[in-house]
Amino acid sequence: MSQSERLVLATRYRLVSEIGQGANGTVWRGHDELLDRSVAIKELRLPEDLSEDDRVVFYRRTLREARAPAQLRTHSIVEVYDVVIEQGRPWIVMEMIEAPSLEQLIERSGPLPAERVAHIGRALLDALNVAHKAGIVHRDLKPSNVLLDGDRVVLTDFGLAFSSGSASLTKTGHFMGSPAYVAPEVAAGEKATPRSDLWSLGATLYAALEGRPPFERENVMATLSALANESTPALQNGGALTPVITGLLEKNPTRRLSHARAVDRLERAVTATPSSRRPATPRYRVMAVIALVGATVASCGIGATALIVGMMRESPGASPTAAVTATPSSPAGSAQTSAPPGVDSSTLVVRARTDECRIFVSVPGDTITVLTDESLHQGDLRQYDQPRLNAVIYDASACDVWVNGEEEPAGKAKERKNYTLNKE
Repeated sequence: MSQSERLVLATRYRLVSEIGQGANGTVWRGHDELLDRSVAIKELRLPEDLSEDDRVVFYRRTLREARAPAQLRTHSIVEVYDVVIEQGRPWIVMEMIEAPSLEQLIERSGPLPAERVAHIGRALLDALNVAHKAGIVHRDLKPSNVLLDGDRVVLTDFGLAFSSGSASLTKTGHFMGSPAYVAPEVAAGEKATPRSDLWSLGATLYAALEGRPPFERENVMATLSALANESTPALQNGGALTPVITGLLEKNPTRRLSHARAVDRLERAVTATPSSRRPATPRYRVMAVIALVGATVASCGIGATALIVGMMRESPGASPTAAVTATPSSPAGSAQTSAPPGVDSSTLVVRARTDECRIFVSVPGDTITVLTDESLHQGDLRQYDQPRLNAVIYDASACDVWVNGEEEPAGKAKERKNYTLNKE
């Protein structure tokens, strides 16, 4: 065990395991021993060649990075709990979100359905509205900074954010942000504004629909050249969302969609998009999982978002990693009141009352192992015999749940329930 892995910050935040590294620091899975909960901890290391003035700037940027989201209380922005100075450097303690990023989902599944992209766009517009009303510009909105926790869409990594009341900490001549998602005026050296965040939102939604951002090329200079000189490529999968995306990707910020107009166009697009029955969610066999943290390590844009890895779609005859069984779906509208067999010997049993039953089940430890993250159809049954489990039921009214042989009370519609189970 390294010296860092034995470290306890501010006598309460214990470092559990390293999640990822970047040029200027490390992201850790941590445990808040006072409140007994998992946290994400961003450790920022100061470059050795920094002058004293630059060190002051670094500390100011760190505190600003923490303060920006800490003052934004909304379901769609990652929560910052604390900032600690330990061993001569700052550590930021944040909400642990164990969910894939939009970038990972695009890489794994390709372009997303327009209905899902519309939901993501609406949530991000809400998050930006809260930030912009507080005078905060994000400056680095991109798919890797958007986490998808079930129906929850979370904007994270305010490492480049700034408040309208704060002095700029960006050095002249240093490019800040991600070239494939940066607004043209910012790439040209102008100050970032709420309108430039809206451009980045448009590029992010474009990538979700098409599988890649509109101006990404083989290197940074080629990307910036395309951004400055080329027209936005036509959307192939935009459908009713096309007016929203093209309006957000207007290169002239004065002609770009405002927040209110973007919301209006998005609402119209959602109304115009025919609804369809949700397709069955494929089952996955998870071989190895690293806890996901919605944060990057450094303020200079070097990312260290940890990944869910090794996720493979099961073939019909594959043997699942978790002890999972299924029963045939019951006829629509039929009631299920009897307990399924094996309840007494199982740590957790979940049976879908309706098609809205969605579950996330994992085995805790230094490295979290995800057993399932899926939506069940009515009558589907899942049983888990592992002695220690963490589980999330996203709609307590849609699932019957038995914990260590005892049936849980029925919950309310859309009520989310979290379980920490120990049968040892």
